This record gives sequence, C-alpha cells and structure tokens, in this order.
Amino acid sequence: MCFTNTVLLFFVSSKNQSDEGAPTAGRMQQKRNIQIIEWEDLDKRKFYSFGLFMTMTIRATVYPATLIRTRLQVQKGKSLYGGTFDAFFKILRAEGVRGLYRGFMVNTFTLISGQAYITTYELVRKYVSQYSEDNTVKSLVAGGSASLVAQSITVPIDVISQQLMMQGQGQHLTRFRLDSNTETGKPKKVFGQTRNIIAQIFAADGFRGFYRGYVASLLTYIPNSAVWWPFYHFYAEQLSKLAPSNCPHLILQAMAGPLAAATASTVTNPMDVVRARVQVEGRTSIIETFRQLIKEEGFWGLTKGLSARIISSTPTAIVMVVGYETLKKLSLRPELVDSRHW
Repeated sequence: MCFTNTVLLFFVSSKNQSDEGAPTAGRMQQKRNIQIIEWEDLDKRKFYSFGLFMTMTIRATVYPATLIRTRLQVQKGKSLYGGTFDAFFKILRAEGVRGLYRGFMVNTFTLISGQAYITTYELVRKYVSQYSEDNTVKSLVAGGSASLVAQSITVPIDVISQQLMMQGQGQHLTRFRLDSNTETGKPKKVFGQTRNIIAQIFAADGFRGFYRGYVASLLTYIPNSAVWWPFYHFYAEQLSKLAPSNCPHLILQAMAGPLAAATASTVTNPMDVVRARVQVEGRTSIIETFRQLIKEEGFWGLTKGLSARIISSTPTAIVMVVGYETLKKLSLRPELVDSRHW
C-alpha cells in the first residue's frame, strides 16, 4: 500500500504549500516565477472527479508491481521466485496478464479510503490550527489521524485482495484457496472468487479476520507518511541549490518525489514485510512474526519485495507530481482561469 500513501500525500500537497505562509510563497514565486494554486482556488467537484480518474489510471499501471511485491514478501526464502523480474516473467508465463491483476477489482475500492483521508486531513488540520500555527505539528497530527481513518477502511480490502493476489502460483503460501469451480479464469467469475475468499475468511476468523494486520499496517504507513515529507522537502531544497535559477520548479518536484518515496520505502519495508505475512498467513503476533522471519531468513528477509516496492513507487511519484500540478490547473475555479498564466 505504499502506492496509496504516495497518492494521498500528493492530494494534500497544495494545502501544505498554502499553509507555509505568505512570505515563503512570495519568495518561491519571485524566485521561480510560479503562481501557486491555493486550496481555496480549486473547484472541489472537478478536483475530486479528475483526481479519482487519475488515481485509477496510475493504480492500474503499477498494480502488477504491488502483486509481485506481496508474493515476494510472503514466500519462504526464494522458494518460488528469485527476484522481482524473475517473478514477473514466471507469473506472465504461467498465469498470463490476468495473473498480474489478481484482486485488482477489489483493490480499487481503496479509492474510498483516499477520499476519507483527504476529508479527515483537512478537518483535523483546521481543528489543530486553533491550538498551534506550527505547520509541522499540524501536518503530523492531521496526517496521523487521516492515516488511522484511511487504514480502517483499507485493511479489510487489503486482506481480501492479497488473498486473491496469492492464488495461482502462490496459492500454496496462503491459508485460503479458491474452489475449483470459481478458478476458471472467466471474467464473470471475478466477483465469484471474491465472495468465495470473503466467505472463507469469515468462516475461519470471523469479522476480526478482515482486520488482521491492522496494527502492523498502522506501524507501516503512518511512519511512511512521516518519513516522506521531511525527505521530500530536503531533496527539493538540495536540488534547488544545484539547479539553475531558471529551472522549472515542477522538474525539481518530479525528482524529489521519487527520491523521497524510495527513501521512505527503504526505511519502512521491514514492517511492510511483517504486515504482509501477518495478513496473508493469518498470524496474530507482530513480534513473533518478526522473530520467525529473522530466524528463518536473517536480516536480509526484511528487504523482501523492496525493489518491487521502489519500482512501483518511483514512477508513481513522478507521475503524481506532474499529474497533480495538471490536476490543479484543470480544477481551477472558472472565474480564476483568466487570472492565471502558465
């Protein structure tokens, strides 16, 4: 779910820019000659509509890397795949393109959590501003609260989609397997497979089964957001010092975004591996899962799926930076269009 958090981070970036103070915004505009679109300048209906379409398009593009990352993290050692590219070609040969999109339709429901994240972020940020004007404090509290709400929606969807991801070559690594009459590969059976997995999870674990790994998810994605922001600003600042004065700010953002995403992915990957195993293998203890992972595969086991995670997050970050700026321009309120020059 690193992808989801990258999307959510950029959805609130314009708000953070506008809250950093008029003097700072003025200096940036003077230095780069960039007109910053403030949050209140946007037509929210266009913003959310275009945003959903853009997010869906990017999600479809990077989903295969997410599926590969999950299988790599759950497998024992290199019992099935030797690495990211080995997994890609093996899945493609054995299961076809459809195999790279197992669980995709279910996973698209996480778009709901994106809207919940944005709404919670804005409301909590506004509330915290009554007590503190520090932008860092507001971002941390609002971001943490938004992640809590978003993960409450995302985890059940993740649990179901990850079980579907593990079918095919990886089905022996999971507790649940599709009935033979639902694994025909026909399009009309997609939601039949989903209902089959949901029924098995509920029969085995009850309602709590859909929130397996909830704590591990919070320990993965809240720190991921916390790490991303400072590194994003750090890289952007360093690149700004190195770049020519007339270099477009968007190019610097497009470079800083993937650097921050790769850094955040590296820092939080160990917990992401633990989270995946808790959710797929049905474990209940985060600590015990961590200990067993170290015992069986050593500390290198904590890097499982890291390359796939970076591969998916890097292009996502680039596309999101460029796409988000375009999204803001398209979502500008009609009466302000003529007053903005690009």
